[in-house]
Amino acid sequence: MLRTVRLLALLLILLLGGVWAYAWVTRSPGESLTEAFAARLSGLAGGQVPTALPTPGGIVPQGSQLGGSFSLTDQSGHAVTEGSFAGRWMLVYFGYSFCPDVCPTELGTIAAAVDAMGAAGEKVTPVFISVDPQRDTPAALADYVSRFHPRMQGLTGTPEQVAEVARRYRVYYAKVQRPEMTDYLMDHSSFIYLVGPDGRVRLLFRPEMKPEDIAAATAAQIGAGRRAG
Repeated sequence: MLRTVRLLALLLILLLGGVWAYAWVTRSPGESLTEAFAARLSGLAGGQVPTALPTPGGIVPQGSQLGGSFSLTDQSGHAVTEGSFAGRWMLVYFGYSFCPDVCPTELGTIAAAVDAMGAAGEKVTPVFISVDPQRDTPAALADYVSRFHPRMQGLTGTPEQVAEVARRYRVYYAKVQRPEMTDYLMDHSSFIYLVGPDGRVRLLFRPEMKPEDIAAATAAQIGAGRRAG
């Protein structure tokens, strides 16, 4: 009986953690994290989630400006900013190289999506931003991202730089040290961000979306941007 209670408690904690992360990503300017959390929790009970519009290709941020300026270091050890990617589309994922399952899966999805776009994929730079700068040095990232796609960029930085870019993208992350573990894990949100040439997020892709769906939605956004230009 005690074991069942502990399992249910763990599942509840994981559920609330997921809702908290989603609230962090999708809250509007001026909306406190507590307010956003309450609204998303209400959504689970049948209420509305007003700050994000679901579409067949992902989530369109509503009333919030995700993305923007940052200052990080790439896998070659060079300082980069949002200006380093100006005029290009990006598929961005936040994670860490010691991640046992989710990160490799989502990075593989990004790589497959970029390749599935064919010529349009050449306009998209896949980007992996580490939330574990303590272990993810430029050299470690150079080895890691090379396993997924030859054009994937691995970015890291100081803890302060990582915290700032995570704040701009509303990314949740936290170190998890369990008593039975000799090393730590990083708990983090797991959205893929489609970033436009202006550095702003155009779409959020939920975890476990199919590469072909991400490819189609990304190609549609690129085509719309070309027509608008």
